[in-house]
Amino acid sequence: MIGQGLVLMLAGMGIVYVFLIVLIIVTKVSMKGISRFDGILPQDAPKKKPSAAKASDDDANVALAIAVALG
Repeated sequence: MIGQGLVLMLAGMGIVYVFLIVLIIVTKVSMKGISRFDGILPQDAPKKKPSAAKASDDDANVALAIAVALG
């Protein structure tokens, strides 16, 4: 009974190990394939940090939301 359990454990671990190896191979191949089409779509522009004037606008929106919630 213990021998069958060990065989089943080793078989399960082997299947998981093979699956992970196949997953790594497929991921690497798909990365190479996708990199060919990288020039078709433009890259996103870096986002700018919000200015200090926008923070005061947010304060006004918060105050308005509180007034609406209380009223």
